[in-house]
Amino acid sequence: MIDNGVLIKQGAEARIYIAPFLTRKAIVKERFSKSYRHPILDKKLTARRVTQEARCLYKCRRSGLDTPVVYFVDTENSTIYMEYVEGKTVKDILQEQSDDDEETSRLKNEEIANNIGIALANMHAADVIHGDLTTSNLLCRDLTGSLVVIDFGLSYVSILPEDKAVDLYVLERTFTSTHPNSETMFAPILEIYTKKYKDSGPVISKLEEVRLRGRKRSMVG
Repeated sequence: MIDNGVLIKQGAEARIYIAPFLTRKAIVKERFSKSYRHPILDKKLTARRVTQEARCLYKCRRSGLDTPVVYFVDTENSTIYMEYVEGKTVKDILQEQSDDDEETSRLKNEEIANNIGIALANMHAADVIHGDLTTSNLLCRDLTGSLVVIDFGLSYVSILPEDKAVDLYVLERTFTSTHPNSETMFAPILEIYTKKYKDSGPVISKLEEVRLRGRKRSMVG
């Protein structure tokens, strides 16, 4: 339990709180232990995972990607204190577009797609794989409109084009399944990504293979 913290989300790996940190409002991510693992091994693995997430956040910010600022990493208690970002998820923005006229929606989607493409290019240029790229993990800041990538709980570092292609495929599937009226946004995202990431060629080639495997799995069920 986090002192003075308010639980806002609990997943399979961690609890997310809003809590004060010094003079700031912060997001606190607390990873919990796995009862099926030996306690000593579990503590080592959990601490390693916390450290890895913090390092990936740092690498991304250094590469120019907007991510929450990490305030404090407490490996002993498996927690990360980070910036609370005021904003809306891309998922919420797209779902609220039913109230917009067609031209307003088009302009919003163009801007969002451009920002996502640039963000993914910066992230993959730093060889960071997000691991859970969905529109719920992409925020638009209220004040600046900057796109913020959040929740690096499954992130890791890899130079392999296939790992980066899987990242892209997960996002593509999100648009197809969650935002059927906005699924055409993925093509311009890829276009911007390809322009901004100089080593994107092998990734795009691998994306076709990943798509094919995904279609085969869908057919088999």
